Amino acid sequence: MQVGKLVEQWRRARMKVGLVPTMGALHQGHLSLVSLALGEADRVIVSIFVNPSQFGRGEDLSSYPSNFDEDLKKLDEAGVHCVFFPSVDEIYPEGFSTSIHVSGLTDTLCGKYRPEHFDGVATVCSILMSIVRPDIAVFGRKDAQQLAVIRRMVDDLRLGVEIHAGDIIREPDGLAMSSRNSYLDPDERRQAPVIHSGLSRAAVLVSKGERDTERICGAVREAIAEASLATLQYLELVDPDSMKPVSKLTTPALLAVAVYFGHTRLIDNVILKP
Repeated sequence: MQVGKLVEQWRRARMKVGLVPTMGALHQGHLSLVSLALGEADRVIVSIFVNPSQFGRGEDLSSYPSNFDEDLKKLDEAGVHCVFFPSVDEIYPEGFSTSIHVSGLTDTLCGKYRPEHFDGVATVCSILMSIVRPDIAVFGRKDAQQLAVIRRMVDDLRLGVEIHAGDIIREPDGLAMSSRNSYLDPDERRQAPVIHSGLSRAAVLVSKGERDTERICGAVREAIAEASLATLQYLELVDPDSMKPVSKLTTPALLAVAVYFGHTRLIDNVILKP
């Protein structure tokens, strides 16, 4: 049965529908979003679609992790009601020529280094929401800029979808769960938790009264510099809604970081509250 017809049946039965968009290679972080959706909606759809439009030239589209059979098993065990795995042609049929750009929010952090990324994210999420027509959609806080972009897009286009956010899920050593963690070699994996260690140092500084952005960020840089295999791409303290840099911590702010280990790019963040 087509997903649209299935949703129509659920709506006739007055059921609340939730959507969890993913690119597959599911881990416990994804499953925590599924659990959140199951707690908020009567029926939950998980989409699995590796979206080509959000990968830039030279990025890892062709090698992005995939384990579809294992993903289906995990989602079945989680109690998901429908898995939607469209083809590229179904999402982007011949002649497709539309792109959604959310200005302002995409100028900093990841958007500065991946200029096409958020256009692809916004476009595919709008398509998925148009097909599924969910009441709620769930995204993770690890991708904080993505979350802000989706919220703005949904509000601006009046899509009528409630956006819910799931917490960052971490490995026992603090590394934020990510499908790309599978790219790390053993040495890189041992050093990768330094990202969370740095963010934690910043949080401790703030708890002791530090408000200066440079000193807060300096603590994170020092921590990351302890990892010989780490290359810092960006580290910024920004307003969590506008994504604009803040010079002094006076209201809750997002401390966001991107670090390369070899060819693997990892992101993480923490909300700092003065």
